[in-house]
Amino acid sequence: MPRTPLALKQLPPATLSALESLGAHLAVARLRRKESLASWASRLGVSVPTLMRMESGAPGVGIGIYATALWLIGRDGALADLAAPENDRGALEQDVRTAVGLGKARAKASAAARLTRRELKARSHG
Repeated sequence: MPRTPLALKQLPPATLSALESLGAHLAVARLRRKESLASWASRLGVSVPTLMRMESGAPGVGIGIYATALWLIGRDGALADLAAPENDRGALEQDVRTAVGLGKARAKASAAARLTRRELKARSHG
């Protein structure tokens, strides 16, 4: 019996749910096209059991198989946008935090410089 890779054991519940939804949506797309499991599996280049696992959202099914299924329904173009930098909220939020921190540091340095200039000016006039 093959061992389940640790990465698959550690999938977050939301990720498993998303894969199940994707698989179900792909099954609906196949059924709407009136394709049998055997014909769709043949077009994907996989076995019927692999297609059934994909349609159930099994995380062990290779991404290439999911990508080919998306290609069969004309949705493979969406793959490139999934992790596009402009859609990476975590990195964008980190960039904002970094910019805010930089702004605070610059404001503090500017305030300190103004204070130093005032002190120097007061000493020269005093």
